Amino acid sequence: MLSLYGPTYWNYCTQSVLYSVLCDALCSVLNDVLLFFVVVIYLISALSFGIFPIFSRYLVEQRDVELNIRDKWDSTPLYYACLCGHEDLVQYLLANGAKCEANTFDGERCLYGALSDPIRRLLKEYKRITAKAMQRDYYDQFLQTLLEQGSYSDVTFMVHGEMFKAHRCILSARSEYFAHMLETKWKGKSAINLKHPLVNPAAFGAIMQYFYTGRLDIDVNYVEDCKRLAKQCKISELIEELEVKCKQVYEFVSNKPGTCVKVLTLDPHDFQLQDGMALLADSALPAELRVGYGQLPFDLTDSFPSYPDICFRVEGYDFLCHKAFFCARSDYFKALLEDHFSEGETLQAHPSIPVITLHDVSHDLFTRILYYIYSDNTQLSHENVYEVLCVADMYLLPGLKRLCGRTLAVLLSEENVLHMWKTAKLFRLSRLEDQCTEYMAKIIERLVERPEFADMIREDAGNVAARQETDSIPLVDEIRFHITSNVQTYSAIEEANQKLSALELLLASIGLEC
Repeated sequence: MLSLYGPTYWNYCTQSVLYSVLCDALCSVLNDVLLFFVVVIYLISALSFGIFPIFSRYLVEQRDVELNIRDKWDSTPLYYACLCGHEDLVQYLLANGAKCEANTFDGERCLYGALSDPIRRLLKEYKRITAKAMQRDYYDQFLQTLLEQGSYSDVTFMVHGEMFKAHRCILSARSEYFAHMLETKWKGKSAINLKHPLVNPAAFGAIMQYFYTGRLDIDVNYVEDCKRLAKQCKISELIEELEVKCKQVYEFVSNKPGTCVKVLTLDPHDFQLQDGMALLADSALPAELRVGYGQLPFDLTDSFPSYPDICFRVEGYDFLCHKAFFCARSDYFKALLEDHFSEGETLQAHPSIPVITLHDVSHDLFTRILYYIYSDNTQLSHENVYEVLCVADMYLLPGLKRLCGRTLAVLLSEENVLHMWKTAKLFRLSRLEDQCTEYMAKIIERLVERPEFADMIREDAGNVAARQETDSIPLVDEIRFHITSNVQTYSAIEEANQKLSALELLLASIGLEC
């Protein structure tokens, strides 16, 4: 039996307990994730338990910590990792999507603060787009790809010989100026030539990047050109952000001799970007489903030019959408739209727009899918979350599945935890699965009395390929880990021993050893 007093206990949990205590205790009391990072770095370095790789994976893959978050000093976890000289952490953060482009404010700051030459070499060899980074943020990668590849673009801008493919729907949603121009001076044009000498191609490209991703990267030599173009496009908030960033970079370079910032970078404000894209979802809704619309004098949904190119018919309702979003966001819809146009039906009001009828989803569920595809967010409740999860799995939307997993985690209870764990396993929601086993650990003494829990352990043991008699059982290992992870006092040791004993007795009663 596993005891909290003997060496067997330390062999089992020397690594797992420490990093979990740090994660759970610090995360619960520190809202500032960055302070949490720097405290943990010093603790781990001092204790020298060699647990850092496990700890990092736990934060990123189980707790889903945002790697590019900033504190009030505008510092990121990567900056603190460089400052503290933790090479393993720097390498891990870079591989999982931490941003550190050369000659930017963040990149120069990390290089300047790096404690060792190996860390500086890591930063200089950094490549921003990695498979793991793309997997962690589907929406950002989707928008970046849409900008770069221009799939299903319906307008092209020529700026002094440089070509920019774009989507009228996105430009209209993100800019009143472009919405007006596309309906007046540029109406009906698929190619627009901008010859004005003050329109710089680099600045125009940066503005396009801002419209699509909310992010802006501009050479410091073209900042004034960018501000001039932003003024013309009536983007006052962008001008303010550029001025603040210029001041920040100037102060940094003045105080840090030897640094050289060549590129100015503005990070996106998610709510602004998502609100703009959600306008496209609003306009895609059938008029009959727009609750309250038409009654408010300031509602512009009907007059907003969204330029749809595909119609999804669901339970008789017509949703006017955009192939660029549905094909790029979902391989299911990509295959459906690119390979299956056998129906040949079109809208009477818009003969150029093909109609696809969906038979396997309700109009309410499709509305949830619609808003997620456009804005990366949707309204979920305990009444619809299971249905949305199933549809998200069918439509191959992993990001929406994760969103459903977060909603389900809030609904965890003693009555549903076993069902929730099975759901997490079925849909491969690793974070929800971890939260379920953590909850099981808290109530294990009551849980062992339920026959279905014993059945779950047997089933999990059976799923281990070529399992030997004393091999581990994943579910049991996770529960043991969470039982021991918060042991910090003698009373907690006694309580944990009781829970471990209850679990061991159950295993013995069903003839399993691990």
